[in-house]
Amino acid sequence: MESKNHKKALVDEYWIVAMQDKLEQVEHSDVWDLVPRPQDAIVVGTKWISKPKTDGNGTVTRNMDRLGSQGYSQVKGGYFAETFAHVAKLESIRFLFRMACALKFRLHQMDVKSAFMNGSIQEEVYIE
Repeated sequence: MESKNHKKALVDEYWIVAMQDKLEQVEHSDVWDLVPRPQDAIVVGTKWISKPKTDGNGTVTRNMDRLGSQGYSQVKGGYFAETFAHVAKLESIRFLFRMACALKFRLHQMDVKSAFMNGSIQEEVYIE
């Protein structure tokens, strides 16, 4: 079951475990420090997003939770100057597949768990 409501997810033991796992990843990665809220700080809100991860048959294999930021509350020039996301262009992916086929290379895919937590920023950002 996908949970769009955080309060509903908090009564489901499977979602609670998924949220605890995510918080442990964040804590282990030393991503943030718990500090008192400064009076003049611009604070970015957060929201839990809970979705089930399914296999090819639609069977739920595990619950996925992430803590998303409500970036719409950010002020340009306050915490950021530019926004972007690293995404490969479709043409680049097609070229890679063509070259792999032509050279008879075997392609493999991988996912780096919690990769976004390995980035760094210079600015202080306050979330709640």
